Amino acid sequence: MRIISGKYKGKKILFPKKSITRPLRDRVKENIFNILQHSNKIQFEFKNSIVLDLFSGSGSFGLECLSRDVSKVFFFEKNLEAFSILKKNLNTLNILSENAIAINDDVSLILKNKLLDQIKPNLIFLDPPFVIKNINSIINDLKKIINRKNILVIHTNSENNIDNKELNFIEERVYGVSKIYFAKLNLT
Repeated sequence: MRIISGKYKGKKILFPKKSITRPLRDRVKENIFNILQHSNKIQFEFKNSIVLDLFSGSGSFGLECLSRDVSKVFFFEKNLEAFSILKKNLNTLNILSENAIAINDDVSLILKNKLLDQIKPNLIFLDPPFVIKNINSIINDLKKIINRKNILVIHTNSENNIDNKELNFIEERVYGVSKIYFAKLNLT
């Protein structure tokens, strides 16, 4: 795995050897970023944005965002081994702590915590394990901190269908076993 664009382009990223996480493949990651930047429906501006990387694993998505000049990424990873590798990736790239905050805790607990009340993210990447059952619960918890301008990118198994009336789905793409949803909060 590597960083595909920006100031860290070409830098290798460590990831866990065991199958404790599902790495975001370079091809899928590249397509996600192309859609974020070039889709007429989205046109996301990375520079100076704040990103939440939920279920971040080794941090591939958030590191790619930092390479593209976002101001801050909040990484959330529960698995201690994956979290340790995330921290190594941040150290290897000499990413400053004011630009990257890594939290080793369960995402569902974090979303119920007051910590997120102060975070005003522009982009949220939700990459839960394919077997997760409570994705709609997590999306509902995210409603506390997002607004209709925020972009939510959800990476799931291609067989999963997310049906959440709170979301306005902008794009949906399938890449092999991965399905990517691009959505905004649907406020009436």
